[in-house]
Amino acid sequence: MVSLTLALLVACNREPPARQYELEGQILGIERARNEVLIRHKDIKGFMPAMTMPFTVKDAGLLSGKEPGDLVTATLVVTDLNAHLSSLTRTGHAPLETPAVASNAPRVLLPGEPVEDATLIDQQGKPRSFAGFKGHRVAITFIYTRCPLPEFCPLMDRQFAAVQKMIADDKGLRDVRLVTTTLDPEFDTPAVLARHAEQLKADPAVWTFLTGEPAAVTTFALQFGIFTDKDLGTGANLTHNLRTAIVDADGRIVKVHSGRDWTPADLVADLKATPAPAH
Repeated sequence: MVSLTLALLVACNREPPARQYELEGQILGIERARNEVLIRHKDIKGFMPAMTMPFTVKDAGLLSGKEPGDLVTATLVVTDLNAHLSSLTRTGHAPLETPAVASNAPRVLLPGEPVEDATLIDQQGKPRSFAGFKGHRVAITFIYTRCPLPEFCPLMDRQFAAVQKMIADDKGLRDVRLVTTTLDPEFDTPAVLARHAEQLKADPAVWTFLTGEPAAVTTFALQFGIFTDKDLGTGANLTHNLRTAIVDADGRIVKVHSGRDWTPADLVADLKATPAPAH
């Protein structure tokens, strides 16, 4: 009986097997300091449609000799918690398409500047004005529920879930509110976000999920430095950057984290450094 119990414990604690997929595409950019490569890839059979995504490489040496424009094949390894490329092979080179740059691109807010208000819709289907969060310190991030890479949008969800727990245990942070805004409002309806929030055990009194009219969502996100690119085809073909911001009780930007290299402890420290609302 003891041996059987031990065997079951080992089986329960064992990580699920990794899944491997072959991808083919073109390198658009390389961040060597982060061991990251941005690839516009074709359909990955059985995993995700064609899109542009950043991928972490397992071995930094895989980036040696690679440059934007290279045509590549790669092996994508995915587990429940992370994803990385275990191989990256150059097969050719082609000129990069040069995107048009909009002359009227909105300016990204700097610390101390007020967030422009927007009326969006929460996971309960109710209109929510961002100005309604004044009087609270706010942490806000941007995701979409169909994001397939565990270390991208799902990581932001896990980080916010951890922050929710940390602020619940700290009486000095009871005024803090968490806001997650979708970048895929056509798919992420209030009903979809409500199910997503339930899966994350989000407390609706603390953690709000927002969607809305696509134009309103895009305009609201741009001021935080969020840029999206939606390819033609399936709606899941969404490329975006990651930005997580702290907004003070007066609705002004305090700090913005770019990318995913922040921890729940970092965000809680930022919130504690932000003056609490006067009562």
